[in-house]
Amino acid sequence: MRTLRELARSYLTTVKDLTRVMSRLKALYRSWAISCAGRDVYYARHRTEWLGKIHHAGVRRRAEQLYQDLDVLQRLRQQVRRELLGESRKHAATAKLRQIPYLGPIRSALLVALIQTPHRFRTKRQLWAYSGLALETRTSAEYRYVEGQLRRAKKLVSIRGLNKDHNHDLKGLFKAAAITASVRPGPFQDFYQALLEKGMKPTMARLTLARKIAAITLTLWKKGEGFDAEKLKPRRLSVSVKSPFHFRGSSLVMADRFWRRSGSRVSMLNACRRMVPWHPASV
Repeated sequence: MRTLRELARSYLTTVKDLTRVMSRLKALYRSWAISCAGRDVYYARHRTEWLGKIHHAGVRRRAEQLYQDLDVLQRLRQQVRRELLGESRKHAATAKLRQIPYLGPIRSALLVALIQTPHRFRTKRQLWAYSGLALETRTSAEYRYVEGQLRRAKKLVSIRGLNKDHNHDLKGLFKAAAITASVRPGPFQDFYQALLEKGMKPTMARLTLARKIAAITLTLWKKGEGFDAEKLKPRRLSVSVKSPFHFRGSSLVMADRFWRRSGSRVSMLNACRRMVPWHPASV
């Protein structure tokens, strides 16, 4: 596992360095008002043409040095990638995680290297917090005095975005997988479109999709099960008409919202039991 972790760090560092050099190269052309949209500026077969657009000799020499850095880093990235994939094949978890759509060999290898073992996370919410996908809340004035007694205020908790203390590489991995899955055909795109049809904003829908991918990753890795696209279908809360229990409209909506937020059927049932009025037939 140590070897896989070090190779994953080398791969991530090399990718970051390569991205930095590519950004510097385009910034150089843009600083001289030379449009460089697309990826043709990086290809070796178009390099002479692009260097000819720079008239100043010093700037042209700087661009040539950046191209040299680009060539070295591209070869190094391919070498590190081969070593990372070769080492990841020694771990059975990578083959299991590759069953999840858009978690290819590289992402699966990085997941195993970054997480190491799924048993360090008891629930999916702990993985969300470690991956920077957990909601950060703030509250104040939780209690107040009413008629001389200390009571808890009915004040909603304010959401302040996602937690900042997290593993940035793991967050980028799940975000990239969610973005790819949302634009390509597959079960995750159907899940994403269903969220949009319910009125959810695209940014929140992608976040929900990233959290879903993280939860599926943890479940499959822990239980050793295979990926089942049928489990992605949203489950609706159904109430039998013949039941002697009668939900009030507001209670049903609250229970449904509580279930969607918590993601736990047990929590939903407990909430429903508290909301359902007492009926003699239940005794």
